[in-house]
Amino acid sequence: MRRNIYDSQCAAKINLRKILQRIVDKEPPERAETDGGLYVGASGISYAFLRLAEHNLLKAETDKHLSLAEHYLRSSLAMVQRHGTRSGTGFLLGDWGILAVGAVLATVQGDEKTASEFVKRYIATGVRCKEVNFLKCGSDEFFVGRAGYLYGALWLNHTMKKVVVPLDTMHEIARTIVVSGQMYARVHNSPCPLMYAYYGTEYLGAAHGLCAILQVLIQVPSFLDNNADINSTVRTCVDYLLSLQMTSGNFPCAMDEIDCSGRSLRDNDNELVHWCHGAPGVIYMMAAAYLRWKDQRYLNSCILTGDLVWRKGLLRKGPGICHGVAGNGYVFLLLFRLTGDELHLYRAAKFADFMNSPQFQSDARIPDSPYSLYEGIAGTACFLADLIEPDKAYFPFQDVF
Repeated sequence: MRRNIYDSQCAAKINLRKILQRIVDKEPPERAETDGGLYVGASGISYAFLRLAEHNLLKAETDKHLSLAEHYLRSSLAMVQRHGTRSGTGFLLGDWGILAVGAVLATVQGDEKTASEFVKRYIATGVRCKEVNFLKCGSDEFFVGRAGYLYGALWLNHTMKKVVVPLDTMHEIARTIVVSGQMYARVHNSPCPLMYAYYGTEYLGAAHGLCAILQVLIQVPSFLDNNADINSTVRTCVDYLLSLQMTSGNFPCAMDEIDCSGRSLRDNDNELVHWCHGAPGVIYMMAAAYLRWKDQRYLNSCILTGDLVWRKGLLRKGPGICHGVAGNGYVFLLLFRLTGDELHLYRAAKFADFMNSPQFQSDARIPDSPYSLYEGIAGTACFLADLIEPDKAYFPFQDVF
């Protein structure tokens, strides 16, 4: 097994360089799409190069990757500057994510003044999060809502190695998430004490749903420690989601897919096994819950997810991390870090190998944004880099360790 893993890691390093060159050739900075934020825009490609610049085993190319990160971010930062004080909210689909990447890039380059300016802007525009219903579509999820803001704050504080977004601010926004979820759950008679809707749908997955919201509430430093009632409420919600896990290992995508007995209305042939909707996204919340409460049930849930992804995770939808093979490969890298079991690293390596196979190259769908972070090969590059250094691997913006 170790030999197979080593061979796959060597192949991943070769493929990583090819992928990065393809991004630069096919989607050069001057032509990269500004709209779409971190999710499918140029700023997401910038994030990928920034991350690779800090990779321990790619030190020889650090300067090149930093330069590319800067070039890919320029157009997005210019757009944010045009917005002025009316910056668009949203982490994956708005200005918050662009400002966060700009702050970290400036820090790495030694430009503390620019980094400070971006952080101040991040904090100032995040004030809107304190309004319970600041967005009509739903104010709490990952892409444009409060959860995304908090994920960004966690990433900023971690990567900049100091508290730049104050914990008091993060706690206030986290409390607003709880209040919002309680209000919605009461009005709609939800079986879960916290519930949220995005464009009228009560999603459960990582992209727009309950699990990503619960995960960030668990991960905000000292938030649950300071409030026993909220700690109990969040854990009750985690247990509710756990009760929805199917024998296959998957989770329903939304509450409208659950019958009166709590079972999914989707059949096994119609499951969504993606980061955005399904177990490959819920696993990060379960891992965070396990690390906090040390309840074996949560780790068992993660392992069940891994078995599901091994059976059904080689998706035709492409190589991306949102709903593609690389995103599902990250499940195994998470499990490897959680358990130390090399079986999971072997499985991650096999998913990397599959993306380079003739079958995948000919049969997989080309994403709408083929070079982007979440739909395209910029995210694949992050996965391959993490496969090379699995002890530090983490899905973008969702490091639970």
